[in-house]
Amino acid sequence: MGAGTPRPGVPVRGSASGRPVMAALDLLGRRWTMRILWELHRTPAGFRELQRRCERMSSSVLSTRLDELTGARLLTLHSDGYHLTPLGADLVEALSPLDAWSRRWARETDTDTETDTETDTAAAED
Repeated sequence: MGAGTPRPGVPVRGSASGRPVMAALDLLGRRWTMRILWELHRTPAGFRELQRRCERMSSSVLSTRLDELTGARLLTLHSDGYHLTPLGADLVEALSPLDAWSRRWARETDTDTETDTETDTAAAED
């Protein structure tokens, strides 16, 4: 992993001990990380294709995030592009209840929700 990539057992934002859940939240909270995982969950993609799917992401940010996610063993690079590893696929699956909860939250707070999360870029950028 790169020097700045959060990892369990090493101090991260919010945890001097580097508890695994805090390291994961630090990594997932980085700008564009969730969007990259979501896009690769749908289908593998190369660098240019990922950049196209994530319209406003700079090439330097994409490169940094891909390095972090690869170093965290969530992605791997194959000849046809980046793929989620089994660990990465398990992470996306583990986030499914959060997606369901967020939709309920949106309904109960009378927020307009998009039924097609593939086009939801605003949340991924924050």
